[in-house]
Amino acid sequence: MKKFIMNILIILSAFIIYFLQSNFFNWFTISGVMPSLFVILTLFIGLFANRITGVVYGVVIGGVLDLVIGTQIGINAVGLGIIGFLAATFDKNFSKDSRATIMFMVLGATFIYEIIVYILNYIIFSTNIEIVNFIKILAIEIIYNLIIVIVLYPLIQKFGYSIENEYKGNKILTRYF
Repeated sequence: MKKFIMNILIILSAFIIYFLQSNFFNWFTISGVMPSLFVILTLFIGLFANRITGVVYGVVIGGVLDLVIGTQIGINAVGLGIIGFLAATFDKNFSKDSRATIMFMVLGATFIYEIIVYILNYIIFSTNIEIVNFIKILAIEIIYNLIIVIVLYPLIQKFGYSIENEYKGNKILTRYF
């Protein structure tokens, strides 16, 4: 029952992030670039839940984004699915307690996601390659995502640990039985 409520809360947070990204951040762009909040959401779902949950939520959220926003069906789904997969790898190799580590994870996830989307757009739609413009947009988006994570880290961490307790359980062995 608690896992069902946790899934409802994750879906509700995805709706809130969608409305923030489509309405609020349209006013607060930096050189016309908005943050990619769904990369952050998928990364944290994969970090705090598990690999399968991160991939499933990444593909579903990306698919809904493709249907609602984009003209390219499947590109966001593939990108966010890969981010959900990589988040579980980050979870096994790095600590989630350090703000600096989380910032590096967000930096890497944003970089990987944008590279994947750019390459898939080039392959599928044969768009022009504009490396300088892409690097400028990528740098601004990474900085924007990092600022958002710095500001919202305590809230994200608290919600993340409640997700982790529900999906992974409390598997911590005490020092003294």
